[in-house]
Amino acid sequence: MRKLVYVLLTTVMVALVGCVTINVYFPEAAAQKAADRFIGTVIDQGNAPAQDSKPAPQEHEPARPSAMLLDLLVPAAYADTPDIRVQTPATEAIRGRMRARFESTLQALLDAGAVGFTKDGLVAVRDAGKIALSQRAQANAAIADENRDRNALYREIARANGHPEWEAQIRQTFAKGWIERAHGGWYYQDAAGAWQRK
Repeated sequence: MRKLVYVLLTTVMVALVGCVTINVYFPEAAAQKAADRFIGTVIDQGNAPAQDSKPAPQEHEPARPSAMLLDLLVPAAYADTPDIRVQTPATEAIRGRMRARFESTLQALLDAGAVGFTKDGLVAVRDAGKIALSQRAQANAAIADENRDRNALYREIARANGHPEWEAQIRQTFAKGWIERAHGGWYYQDAAGAWQRK
């Protein structure tokens, strides 16, 4: 009987090892929180956020045998929930440029309704008639610079987290964040690309 139990246990363990799939998923909640902090320091009067850090470890209940078996089968590095790292020297440089550009040019354009946030995390001219002819070249240059920085930001965050394949999801998360943090009266594109006023 004991031999049968060992054979069954070994068979189950082999089956479990064969079925364990290590899947690193995109941490959407962590990404949204990081995006909100970043966006807040650009378009609100907030200060730069504190350094990104992992939460303090919490005490756990004593490990059960099944949990100990899983710990043996799945390396600890893959069992942890991934976190999103937003602060790097490159992203801090981008943040500085975006903040300065917002204060010097973009805020006035957003307040006037001339530009708005696009559904893909960029900015675009919504109504060129609201930009004085003498200021259009400067406005277009500011929009081009802003979009170049936003594209670089999304790419850098994905790279800094070791998952370049996350760039589209990071862009989507930031796009949602820009729209949610938009001030009253600013314009944004809905999912269909139509301009809406906040």
